[in-house]
Amino acid sequence: MSKKIFSGVQPTGNLHLGNYLGAIKSFVELNNQKDNKCIFCVVDLHAITTKQDPKELKRNIRETAATFIASGIDPNKSIIFNQSMVSAHAEAAWILSCVSRIGWLNRMTQFKEKAGKDKEKASIGLYSYPVLMAADILLYDASHVPVGDDQKQHLELCRDIAQKFNNDFGASDFLKVPEPLIQKEFSRIMSLKDGVKKMSKSDPSDLSRINLTDNKEEIVNKIKKAKTDPLPMPNDTESLRERPEAENLLGIYSSLKNQNLEKSISEFEGKNFSEFKEKLSNILISKIEPISKEIKKLLSDESYLDQVLLKGSEKADKIASKKMREIKELIGFY
Repeated sequence: MSKKIFSGVQPTGNLHLGNYLGAIKSFVELNNQKDNKCIFCVVDLHAITTKQDPKELKRNIRETAATFIASGIDPNKSIIFNQSMVSAHAEAAWILSCVSRIGWLNRMTQFKEKAGKDKEKASIGLYSYPVLMAADILLYDASHVPVGDDQKQHLELCRDIAQKFNNDFGASDFLKVPEPLIQKEFSRIMSLKDGVKKMSKSDPSDLSRINLTDNKEEIVNKIKKAKTDPLPMPNDTESLRERPEAENLLGIYSSLKNQNLEKSISEFEGKNFSEFKEKLSNILISKIEPISKEIKKLLSDESYLDQVLLKGSEKADKIASKKMREIKELIGFY
């Protein structure tokens, strides 16, 4: 059965292994399924919930599009576009914010995490961005949305908004209520320097992450210096519970090999970390180095990337504008 997929990635720049295994790898798999209709968005409106340098933002938008393509998403099969090029996203977000309830947004844990202790200084955009995320999805009648652990709550909100809008305007099933595509095991990749912290570009240490633009030497060096513990490799999943760094590295290996954790454990049971790290480096190089080279090649041709985004935006706008006209008609706008 065909699926209509929508998902997006913020153009934060310097995308890393956590972005790849947590989202982009599954995007490629969805793109490659014959009957799927996929829309992959560079969500630049979401990016400006925190202050951005305009020149850097423009570069990051191109880099995110380049990463999609370099990873294996075909722009001729799937729509790749940047959100700000389709005005219906902002327009629909306002309308849906009038349907949403403050109590719903107050329950969003990610705002609390991102705003930190001084919530009074956070932007309204950061507070209400789950409503924009709902608009992104609902404009395209998406049937399925790939989500990781940190986005499940936002998709539930999207479903609530869709159902309330349909009820408020007596339009059963007008806004399609999307189903989650729960990302596979190991979608949450942790820092190479601290197994309990999520891998992040904001970490001051570049050794904490594998960037998708890293070369062979950088990958080998980072895995060699990745934090482990003095014990040999584990012999079962139970013994990993108190060993977050070992669990993280084995999770990365398992995800890249498309195998379960048990199989990876049996492969290295009782061996030294040095032997495992060599194997992990090799598979990372085989998967990431070709992507890195292709990203750099694509970034050298800005006009091509701009054309991909322009064409994708035109296709997306055609779908979103039609839905927006229908929304306005339901509400009573001229």
